[in-house]
Amino acid sequence: MENLEAIFSPKSVAVVGASTTPGKVGHDIFANILKGGYTGTLFPVNPKAKSVLSVKAYPSLLEIPDPVDLAILVLPPKLALLAVEEAAEKGVKGLVIVSAGFREVGEEGRRIEDQIVAKCREEGIRLVGPNCLGVINPNPAVRMNASFSNRMPASGHISFISQSGALCTSVLDFAAERDFGFSKFISIGNKADVDELDLLRYLHQDEDTQVIMIYLEELRRGPEFIQEVKKITSGDRPTPVLVIKSGRTAAGAQAASSHTGSLAGSESVYNAIFQQAGIIRVDSIEELFNFASAFACRKTATGNKVAIVTNAGGPGIVATDMTVSSGLQLARFHEETVEALSSHLPATANVHNPVDVIGDATQERYENALEAVIKDENVDGALVVLTPQSMTNALETAKAIVKIDKKTHKPILCCFMGTFDVSAGVKVLQENQIPAYRFPEHAAQAFGALYRYSAWLNRQHLAQFDLKHDTDTAREIIRKALDEGRRSLTEWEGGELLRCYGFQTLPSFIAKSRQEAVQYAQSLTFPVVLKVVSPQILHKSDAKGVKINLGSAEEVAAAYDEILENAKAYNPEAEILGVLVQKMAPPGEEVILGMTRYPVFGPLLMFGLGGIFVEIFKDVVFRVAPIGRNEARRMIRGIQGHEMLQGVRGRPAADTLSLERFLVCLSDLVLDHPEISELDINPMLVHEKGQGATVADCRILLEPVEAEDA
Repeated sequence: MENLEAIFSPKSVAVVGASTTPGKVGHDIFANILKGGYTGTLFPVNPKAKSVLSVKAYPSLLEIPDPVDLAILVLPPKLALLAVEEAAEKGVKGLVIVSAGFREVGEEGRRIEDQIVAKCREEGIRLVGPNCLGVINPNPAVRMNASFSNRMPASGHISFISQSGALCTSVLDFAAERDFGFSKFISIGNKADVDELDLLRYLHQDEDTQVIMIYLEELRRGPEFIQEVKKITSGDRPTPVLVIKSGRTAAGAQAASSHTGSLAGSESVYNAIFQQAGIIRVDSIEELFNFASAFACRKTATGNKVAIVTNAGGPGIVATDMTVSSGLQLARFHEETVEALSSHLPATANVHNPVDVIGDATQERYENALEAVIKDENVDGALVVLTPQSMTNALETAKAIVKIDKKTHKPILCCFMGTFDVSAGVKVLQENQIPAYRFPEHAAQAFGALYRYSAWLNRQHLAQFDLKHDTDTAREIIRKALDEGRRSLTEWEGGELLRCYGFQTLPSFIAKSRQEAVQYAQSLTFPVVLKVVSPQILHKSDAKGVKINLGSAEEVAAAYDEILENAKAYNPEAEILGVLVQKMAPPGEEVILGMTRYPVFGPLLMFGLGGIFVEIFKDVVFRVAPIGRNEARRMIRGIQGHEMLQGVRGRPAADTLSLERFLVCLSDLVLDHPEISELDINPMLVHEKGQGATVADCRILLEPVEAEDA
């Protein structure tokens, strides 16, 4: 359990820095634990006070006569360091440092924080914080509010992790208004020791936690985070993880020479991590709670076909629109379902989806309609919309919904519109773990999240490719360029490197003269392509250094002269190594494969529509390496232009199997050779199914790597 039990379920707590002055953090945290009904033993530590809130105080941790599981430190950095040393001597198992003034304020604070962490690791003490709100466990067996929020939330089955302490108080207010309960509530502050991954592992094993919500500002672990969280979200006992990430609109893209680098902002990294780990990303605090409520019902939507039952036309239409925009479909009922609905509903009712039971509907009418649609094998779940009208009995309707919900494995989500008139019904639904929303669009979006998570859980796993690479030759190509002081490979070298990893490239030669260019072209058979070869000219098209579809010796000779002239005009200082003579690629769909490196996260792979379209449409997806065949397939299917590769309007289907293989080869290449800093294969031409894919152009940038980092 990650040795965090002492933090969440301590048998004894000491508040070091407990104050006798109301309004001070040390006073309020002690008061919150005391008044919250903590079931263990509580000790205030204050060398200047005899007691705090009538509880005997101790001058130091070492003078407490009983064992202490958890110490809450409300002290400035230097005093906190001394208290940590006392805690180690006392045998304290967990620490929460609430106070600020550490790495977030400067070098001195960072130095003390590092000393504290080193001491904790040496002694096997787990540390939350510093600079955090604290820890709350509302479970009746513990009832610990070790935070400076004076609100003890209700007990529930959803855990919340936040990097922001200030946001926590807002979330607690929001939860109280909606009668929303928590299993654990943690503010992690600077993450000096315990971070999101530690907590995810712990909460995944926690029997009280069914759903985990995270407010995230930044991650400090990359591939390890993905691999570990994937086990949590899709293992033997999967736990849904919902994340709201700050800074979604920040572009953060690098000033880069490659298409991949310029498109890969920090948001691309986080989206890739969330997708690979099976984490569901949300856009707002309200959406976080809406989705968590749906997941807490512990029912998954095995398909995306939804039935809507409503007593009002307008909200039914809204629910229908939002259902479609959430990636769902309106279920088509079997004839028997329509007959059952017709027998129970008045002639004016609509017995097709969405089912309108009419404004004067009683609970019996709702019950009969819901029972009929939920039994239909074409229906994967239901949305029930109720508006308070003169004949409506929200309480009895809720009880009828509960009765049907207990008999089905399919999720039923409700929208009881209004507040006062429907509150009794909403309370019954919530008590029976049936999600209830104020607006139909919220219910539809939450159902969409249930379906996406179900699709993640039930995804197919293909056998991995058996790949062998010529890593030695590849290493030599890179070493030669770096030894010559170059930071990029020529296209010819790039092709050689890619061939070491199984890529299909075009026959090509570097011509040093017009005569060589003509001879090489004739040996390849026409048509051919000519491209300038220069380390200083990365974007050859910009320099008018490319000529395509050359069909004769005369055209090749003229193109050779023109390319040299254009290159010198573009950059008079450029070193021209020659002109690449290359066989014209057979036709195919143009895609791009790319990579750029990110600090912490490592190689970020990109796939999308290629050629001139990449910067125009930006139809690309990203993943953090390493990836296998299954993730490669999800990348290919993740772009909007995926249908183009499947064959549309008479065009043949493309060889996506080869694409999957090449994406895995690319992942292997950039992991094996950390000197590759950026890479574009653009375009790669994907031929008809069974005929592979050809690299038409590539750009590979290098950066020397220190031996110890390699």
